[in-house]
Amino acid sequence: MSILRKKLNDFEDILNAEEIDLVSLKKLCFHGIPDEGGLRPLCWKLLLNYLPTTRASWSETLTRKRELYRTFIEDLIVMPGEANNDGERIDVTFHDHPLNLNPESKWQTYFKDNEVLLQIDKDVRRLCPDISFFQQGTEYPCQAIVNTNGAKRLHHRVQQTILRSANVERKGLGVTKIAVSVRKAAEDYAPLAEGGEAHWEVLERILFIYAKLNPGQGYVQGMNEIVGPIYHAFACDPDYRWREQAEADTFFCFTNLMGEIRDFFIKSLDEAEFGINSMMIKLNEQVKSNDYEVWLRLHQQELCSQYYSFRWLTLLLSQEFPLPDVMRIWDSLFADENRFSFLIHICCAMILLLRDRLLAGDFASNVKLLQNFPPMDIQIVLSKAAALAGKTLNSP
Repeated sequence: MSILRKKLNDFEDILNAEEIDLVSLKKLCFHGIPDEGGLRPLCWKLLLNYLPTTRASWSETLTRKRELYRTFIEDLIVMPGEANNDGERIDVTFHDHPLNLNPESKWQTYFKDNEVLLQIDKDVRRLCPDISFFQQGTEYPCQAIVNTNGAKRLHHRVQQTILRSANVERKGLGVTKIAVSVRKAAEDYAPLAEGGEAHWEVLERILFIYAKLNPGQGYVQGMNEIVGPIYHAFACDPDYRWREQAEADTFFCFTNLMGEIRDFFIKSLDEAEFGINSMMIKLNEQVKSNDYEVWLRLHQQELCSQYYSFRWLTLLLSQEFPLPDVMRIWDSLFADENRFSFLIHICCAMILLLRDRLLAGDFASNVKLLQNFPPMDIQIVLSKAAALAGKTLNSP
């Protein structure tokens, strides 16, 4: 029996049980989930606490959650001037109108929502430009969009502007300006014709609804990099019954994941126990304890970890590696018993694997090197990280 076949059998034995042994599943997933058989999307749904461990309750849970998501779309995507219950257009002279200052005005909500939507729209149009997936049309466009002849398509509500971004800069809440490019809007993903939806439009709706349901946090640039790989995994499920519900399932898995890493995106929580500053301090200490010479070199150059690891940690390395490698990394992160402590080990491994180049480089070259991590076999990185964590990583 081949190693792959044995691994597939191990996953199937756990996943076919009436009661999923989550501890055993996490141990398997930590070493990487095979790409075959739709295992990754199913395992991620379990690891992110979307599916219960009792298989008999899956159907009820999925039906209830997916119906709830459809309700969110209907209730939260506000379209002022819609027809009333009798099918007649609302007369704005007697009812709500664009100049109505009442906080309960649909128009006021609409204009406020568009401020958030503008940033979301910019971000999802440039997600993973190295692959064509997000520009392609989904097989299952949202029925709420189709049934309104496209009236609820969110991208209609914002105008495209010049998109500018730099390295890591932070203003207000969360991550801002994390990409490294200056691009014109015309070069970004274009919407499909009416009746169709591109995958980036689906992500736009997921993030918009998330922002509406979490007003204390809202949308923060970078969340698009977190939701993208989850949706990609679910929307590529070989089983059409799962693939058809990729949007709703992604929304709840993304929401659960954000519940665990939300401190990274809220500036007021930077100093909290699990805030981003605490994570960077832990990384710095781990580099120091594992390779004092490298740590001293960076320290003498005043090359602060904020210059590079802020993005690494906040976005779970989603911008540092190709999408297939990101998904392999997330297998281990989602399976981590200590929730993302392994992320520190991966980041430390990345630095240590650049040891010779960092010791030989000056400040400018080292900043560039760390901000643009060079191509590297992800298995080498993960094996090094596992060794730092006192674990052994099985070969794929």
